[in-house]
Amino acid sequence: MQKLAAKHGPAPFAPHPFPERSPYGVLLSSIVGQQLSGKAADTIWQRLSSRFALEPEVLWQARTEDLRAVGLSNAKARYVQDLSRFALEGGLLGIETQTDEEIIRHLTQVKGIGVWTVQMFLMFGLGRPDVWPVLDLGIRKGAQKLYGISERQALEELGERFRPYRSHAAWYLWRVLEP
Repeated sequence: MQKLAAKHGPAPFAPHPFPERSPYGVLLSSIVGQQLSGKAADTIWQRLSSRFALEPEVLWQARTEDLRAVGLSNAKARYVQDLSRFALEGGLLGIETQTDEEIIRHLTQVKGIGVWTVQMFLMFGLGRPDVWPVLDLGIRKGAQKLYGISERQALEELGERFRPYRSHAAWYLWRVLEP
């Protein structure tokens, strides 16, 4: 892990500086990119952002067929609209003050947002330093390559070594997989 930190520099989570992003934008991007390659997700994101203002009011009122026209599936179009409704109802206000567990319970009420999506939001949207997404395939592959483990229980135990900076360790495990 020390070699990875030396090679890649500090992970982009607290206490290091991290880019502040709107909760709505981060979650919207996560929904668009779910189960897609980075290139496909980027293409759909570019189409979406060139056709619509990426604001809850706009996307909540967008017709499903118009969202489909930019490349979203029926399900993702509904997820985008449900997230937009949730945001318009105030569901994202003050979210940064909640605990990780509260945020997971709160955001998984939105269709299309599961625990993994919320964990990515906690890390890359809020810069939380101690998130350990053991169900993430990249984490499992990185841990297998670096430590020879991939089973959930072993990953949970490994994560305890890095508490309270498990997000940092996860970020370095993803770096292990880069060419």
